[in-house]
Amino acid sequence: MKKIAISGKGGVGKSTLAAAIAYVYAEKGQRVYAIDADPDGNLAGALGIPPQLAAKVTPISEMDELIFERTGARPGSGSTFFRLNPRVDDIPERFSLEYSGVHLLVMGTISAGGSGCVCPESALLRALVAHLTLRRDEVIVLDMEAGVEHLGRATASAVDAFIVVVEPGLRSIQTARTVQRLAQDIGVSRIFIVGNKIRSQPDEQFLREHVSDLPILGFLPFSDEVIEADMRGQSAYHTVPVLAEAARAIVQRLEE
Repeated sequence: MKKIAISGKGGVGKSTLAAAIAYVYAEKGQRVYAIDADPDGNLAGALGIPPQLAAKVTPISEMDELIFERTGARPGSGSTFFRLNPRVDDIPERFSLEYSGVHLLVMGTISAGGSGCVCPESALLRALVAHLTLRRDEVIVLDMEAGVEHLGRATASAVDAFIVVVEPGLRSIQTARTVQRLAQDIGVSRIFIVGNKIRSQPDEQFLREHVSDLPILGFLPFSDEVIEADMRGQSAYHTVPVLAEAARAIVQRLEE
């Protein structure tokens, strides 16, 4: 598996899983790009990147001069004349931050979802995601919001695995179903489930019963240690052995 997109309801642990999967592949000697494509996400924190380093990473959507240079239009200008296929091949190396073997790239807020907004920043972000998924050989882990806003039909076909993170609860299941429908609408065919914050066997059984039509890659346990790692600004993958073990098992199942 080379291109992995992770989605789900806010707060279910998408970033924790994305960071863990990125580190699993980095430990395997792979070159890994972890892409924060959730406007409300904090993939840097999940990776354990110190705040002073994370602050140096500017979201691509906020780089007005870069957007103007590549698309020919300024964000917020209201212009409908701009390049739909801007150059993006140099962006991953120039604007990512390498930490513990993983390269973090922050996308920032996209102006509209679904079929896409008519704006230069959206054009640049979509072109960048297409480049990462279609033309790069590295492992790409996309930490997305509860939708498919950064994916188009062309990039959907290049995604090796679309993982929806769920926790025991009907609201989380409802969001997962929405994400599943949106993903299928643009042609994503390889959709998987990962259960998070699992306290007991009944929690696992609840998820198995409510998402029985989708393959479950595995479960991440509920752990006070994960919460404590987040409070300390540390990577849960490197400080909570049970979570690291579960993440490695999930990656192994992905590669089967």
